[in-house]
Amino acid sequence: MVEAVTSAARTAPGPDHARAVRPAAVTRRVTAALRRHRADLLVGVAFVALAAWLTHGLWPAPGTRVLALNPADQTLYEWFLALDARALRGELSLVTGRLNSPDGVNLMANTSVVALGVLFAPVTLAFGASATFALLVAANMAGTALAWYLLFTRVLRARRLAAGLGSALCGFGPGMVSQSNGHLHMTAQWLVPVLVWLVVRLLRAADPAGRPGGPDGRRTASSAVGLAGVVTVQVFVGEEVLFLAALTLAVTAVAYGLADRDLLRRAGSGFAGGLLAAAGLALPVLAYPLWVQFAGPQGVADGMFPPAYFSADLVAWTRLSALSVFGSPEAVRLTTGPAEFTTFLGWPLLLVAVGCAVWLGRRAPVVALVAAALAMAALALGPEVVAGGERTGIPGPYALLAGLPVVDGALPTRFALAVLPLAGSVLTLAVHRALGESGRARRVVPFAVGAALLSVFPTPLPTMDRPPLPEFVTGGHWRQCVRPGGVLVPVPTATPQDPWPMRWATATGVAFAMPEGFFIGPYGPDGSATMGTWQRPTSGLLADVARRGVAPAVGDRQRRQAARDVEFWHASCVAVTDDTPHAEMLRRTLEQLYGRPGVRLADAWTWRF
Repeated sequence: MVEAVTSAARTAPGPDHARAVRPAAVTRRVTAALRRHRADLLVGVAFVALAAWLTHGLWPAPGTRVLALNPADQTLYEWFLALDARALRGELSLVTGRLNSPDGVNLMANTSVVALGVLFAPVTLAFGASATFALLVAANMAGTALAWYLLFTRVLRARRLAAGLGSALCGFGPGMVSQSNGHLHMTAQWLVPVLVWLVVRLLRAADPAGRPGGPDGRRTASSAVGLAGVVTVQVFVGEEVLFLAALTLAVTAVAYGLADRDLLRRAGSGFAGGLLAAAGLALPVLAYPLWVQFAGPQGVADGMFPPAYFSADLVAWTRLSALSVFGSPEAVRLTTGPAEFTTFLGWPLLLVAVGCAVWLGRRAPVVALVAAALAMAALALGPEVVAGGERTGIPGPYALLAGLPVVDGALPTRFALAVLPLAGSVLTLAVHRALGESGRARRVVPFAVGAALLSVFPTPLPTMDRPPLPEFVTGGHWRQCVRPGGVLVPVPTATPQDPWPMRWATATGVAFAMPEGFFIGPYGPDGSATMGTWQRPTSGLLADVARRGVAPAVGDRQRRQAARDVEFWHASCVAVTDDTPHAEMLRRTLEQLYGRPGVRLADAWTWRF
């Protein structure tokens, strides 16, 4: 008996054996999971590779490269990202005094991507805001495509090929690629599929026919909480995307309800109740930030961009973007700028999408998707239909919304961005159905969809070298004339047309404040929104010298005004660097204005106050 026990003790696995088994079991589970999701991983890798290729012009040294088509907006977003990163140091406010001193800037009234800036703050602090910007340009496209892929495969139960094709359009369609030229708040759409999933989950939980026990109150509650949370985060990522997503979902839900009256009767009240619960949870959290945005310091209550100007051209729907392989540079005349190729789907994709919708038939989901796509496409035409660059005099549906609060803050042409996921959903459903059949459709539909997507295949974002920063900034010499958090006045000051001096602050992690600059503020009539602020007399005078290189007349009046402007800005240092146009003329002008020579610091002349 004793021998048996002793023998069993010798052969029984001890603690060391158990520790050895655990890693092996974990390895087996990870290997099995990778094998099970291998196709999904390959799709994700493909999206990341495509995004990296499209943005390769910004790498491997983002600090030396800039988007060639929209460098001003990139400068602004890099400043926002550097400011947002200060949250890790305990500095997080919805109104900042680090720009437009002394009035400051309302971050909620600007596209400051606070959530992205805080989330990627470690990257910014470690590698700089330019690296974070380049990373986000790529991550927004790849992340949006992957999020739609997961929605299509998990919620629609679509086959992977179908989901991959449809989600590629959602993340890399013409509008997404063009908006990637500097508009991080518009391309960060990876939360939109999550919103859609939560809305669908809410509808399914409210449908008593979906489960034997009737409506699922627990799932309804969790969906409402999740929806409130995602809406709250999206407000701090990009409100315009949230507005477009909410409007699109509203149109889709109404169209779905009209197409499936039985579902509307069964689940309508419960679904509406869940949405109201989500709104009730989100509003208390968002009440203060929204008050700051519309009524707080430096807040604005209206949009500043004229809807008539930022309207989509009707002909543009049939053209291919100049940022696509088969596009033509002539397409630029049909849009307002390189970031607004939102409608350029082209005839091949339009015809294939319409053909897929007709082939799928009058099923409620298809009817809802098509109705929403048509509604958003019509709203994109703006208050008056424009065709081929000519105003037709025909009012567009947007005219019914013009002037409404919040709505006028969304540019009409950007309503077309909602068409991408709607069309992508139709293409996904069509390819999924075709792959389940055994006839000719199994080959024809996927081939047609693939060919249509190739017609809008994007080209890499154009980039160029950016001028190096002055040694005065990169070498930290600015600290000798302005304390951290103090006001440094670059000569000339930053403006919406030339925000380049804001890079000084960005390179230092926004360690000092600046006057004027590139932002949205309440400097129009009756506090309406404007881009930037009016220049002080001294900054206007110096900007004219930098532009023309002509010596100005400087007398007692100009000197008194220069002293008042320095006091107004709360400036502790004024600096002009050697790389500034007409730097020598500016130096002499500053000496006359301040009545004394400047102090040389590295490659800059400075005046302390």
